[in-house]
Amino acid sequence: MREVSVSKCPVPTEQQPVNEYQELKESWFFSWVTLDWSGYLAKLGWLWGWSLLISGPIAASSFAPLKYPGQFILASAAGSSLFLGLALLRLYLGWFYVRSRLKNANVIYEESGWYDGKSWPKTPEVLLQDRLILTYQVQPILQRLRQTCYGLFAFLFIGSIIWYCL
Repeated sequence: MREVSVSKCPVPTEQQPVNEYQELKESWFFSWVTLDWSGYLAKLGWLWGWSLLISGPIAASSFAPLKYPGQFILASAAGSSLFLGLALLRLYLGWFYVRSRLKNANVIYEESGWYDGKSWPKTPEVLLQDRLILTYQVQPILQRLRQTCYGLFAFLFIGSIIWYCL
């Protein structure tokens, strides 16, 4: 039955929402969110740690590490968190795009270029399949990303309170 609905679908294969979801799920960067919590946090920690190589020297130019160690640590951690925040934003936007493609009852697609955009109403079977993937696969990923952003905001808030106390 799936072959029948797919064969009637005029949307190019790479623009079908299910295939966009699968491609995102298998990509190197976007698959980080699909890992278990420890693997996911390890990837984010790895990114945060490597971005210290950039934010550390910048913080050292403003706050001498030996003279102002607290300010140096907080400034370099905040700068590194900026890189982490940008990565989280990119992850969220990518998964949110797939969410909107799966949620919509119509698929907007292009056959050969930007100038010939068309719309195809999903069949009930395709719509049900997309909504199931949305509910049980994509929504938990977006929830995890939101929780991570809340944690990052809490980290930055606590850092700003410590900064104020210094």
